[in-house]
Amino acid sequence: MASHKAGRMSEDIRRIISGKMADLKDPRINGGEFLTVVRCDVARDGSFCKVYISSFRGLEEARKAVKGFESATGYLKREISNVLGLKKCPELKFVADDSIEHSAAITKKLRELVKEERPEDEEDVEESAED
Repeated sequence: MASHKAGRMSEDIRRIISGKMADLKDPRINGGEFLTVVRCDVARDGSFCKVYISSFRGLEEARKAVKGFESATGYLKREISNVLGLKKCPELKFVADDSIEHSAAITKKLRELVKEERPEDEEDVEESAED
């Protein structure tokens, strides 16, 4: 399987799983609320797919959601096969990811830096307005 085909299949699987989260009744997934499928990595031969799950509530919630996704693997594989028209769906491996939490921390630090620099900028604006 060419790498561009694996990349396209990865994105399709990510989109399908994201769309089906609301249909899953498992309380660990909670309808996909506060969850995100960060990315999917499909093997070149299409036999295996790693699905990275992240939660806005932290890594521990993502780990709980992974257990819910593991119990719904059969349903998700059937949906993926039906939508993509595959004879054999890749094996799904769900992995908890903390990238959303990490991104939020970076955003917070950037906002703090902007707040530190802003008072100086406001003083310069006031001085130029007086001239």
